Amino acid sequence: MSSLAVCLSRCRRLCPLSAHLRHVLVRKQAPCAVTSGCSQISCHRALSSLHLRPAPAPPPLRFRSNGPTQCFQISPRITSPLRPGPVQSRGGHHLHTSAPLRALPAPLLWLVLKPLQKLLAIILGRSIRKWWASLPSNRRQLMHEWVWRRRWHLAAGAGVAMVIAALLLLTHLDESPLTGRIRLLVFSKETYMELAALTSEAYMQEFEELLLPVTDPRHKLVERVVQHLAQRNKDIPEVSDVTWSVHLVQSPNVNAFVLPNGKVFMFTGMLDSVVDVHQLTIVLGHEMAHALLGHSAEQASLSHVVDLLSLILLTAIWAVCPRDSLALLGQWVQDKLTQLMFNRPYSRKLEAEADKVGLQLAAKACADVRAGPVFWQQMEIRDQLTGEPTLPEWLSTHPSHRNRFTLLDSLIPEALELRESCVCPALPDSDPRDVFSKSVQVLLKNAKDQERQPERANKTRLPHSPASHPPALPAALLPQTASLLSPNVDQQSKGPVPVVASEIGAAPVPASDRPQDGLKIIS
Repeated sequence: MSSLAVCLSRCRRLCPLSAHLRHVLVRKQAPCAVTSGCSQISCHRALSSLHLRPAPAPPPLRFRSNGPTQCFQISPRITSPLRPGPVQSRGGHHLHTSAPLRALPAPLLWLVLKPLQKLLAIILGRSIRKWWASLPSNRRQLMHEWVWRRRWHLAAGAGVAMVIAALLLLTHLDESPLTGRIRLLVFSKETYMELAALTSEAYMQEFEELLLPVTDPRHKLVERVVQHLAQRNKDIPEVSDVTWSVHLVQSPNVNAFVLPNGKVFMFTGMLDSVVDVHQLTIVLGHEMAHALLGHSAEQASLSHVVDLLSLILLTAIWAVCPRDSLALLGQWVQDKLTQLMFNRPYSRKLEAEADKVGLQLAAKACADVRAGPVFWQQMEIRDQLTGEPTLPEWLSTHPSHRNRFTLLDSLIPEALELRESCVCPALPDSDPRDVFSKSVQVLLKNAKDQERQPERANKTRLPHSPASHPPALPAALLPQTASLLSPNVDQQSKGPVPVVASEIGAAPVPASDRPQDGLKIIS
């Protein structure tokens, strides 16, 4: 290689290092002259030259060997690469570190890995079965003898594993904030709040084209009721610490749910199923109770533990069953038994607890709690009129309408005492439950008359069927909630803000005067 090529190669390698070591040069060539650092390096050979001119630097200490072949220099000021400084650059491009990635919440990560865990259990169990089938008979006999000799050691190991698992479960016990019930919580509240934020974003994208504007009267109605419930129950930390927001979805589904971060999603089908603001308050109180009690985290925790224990049984099923078809059947049976014995009964228990707490929230909001049992009676009749199939309760994740009516009806005396202690106005003498019962009797009587007079069948309308609800029902209920945000009410009273009975509900009308509209006169 020529001397010029050597000089160019050395300079290209060493000059970029000057950003850290301030001009350390090592060159090897015969006629090479060095001036101040790398400020100017001239390598003369056949009229070729290379000039590098960065910022001027102080005169360095220069050393030259006696021979004509080596020269190097050291600058008097050396910047340590460990000393913090500005952002480094090379070739005119700045180097930046990437933003830290936010880890997925544990519940979401568990949902993603849940199918993978089952797949690994199936593969492990099937591998054990294939391995055992490939063993000769004498090896199997030796394995049996080895297990029998060490049976007590294996039993002790299994006992230790069970004790460790029990200790882990005991360290994750938690007390319910409103009911005081001891429950298992594997996932923390903060973790589930992160998951709720991701879930709410997904729902907002899913219902983006179905969300009603905030100026819609139905949205205003739900917004006022939610804010009224939050205001009257602000003494509960779980209520006051959350910012409640309403999203009304245009859909015939009779459904509503509240996420742990206070996002309320209600479908217009549910709004059309209530007949007054009292029933709406009780329904929203039930959904808010789910969020306050952390039922989603509690149910996910139980499901997580049950699934982990089921993996052991799933592995054993695939290891013991002689054929894959039998193993698939055993896995299906295991899934169904897990749902019937653990998941669905626990879900029904949480629904009943939300009914109880939701009725208390509605009572503190001065709603007529007697309208709660009536709502579930209406839902039962609605299912019968629409012909929707009803599953037995032991197959459902929710209690039956009849059992929910029975539970709420037994809680009415306690809820009325709580309502009275919150300085609420007196309720009218007409009980919505009696009004509903009389209305049903009138319906049955009219049905018998229709059988006798078929020509009048098309003139009779059942109360509170889907066809009997006027489309402007929420707008008609808006004046009933006007007092919920009244600024003239004393906020420092003994209990929550009282609501005048004549403003929050219509005046009572005897059932005999309006037999076909009995439920709409609930006050």
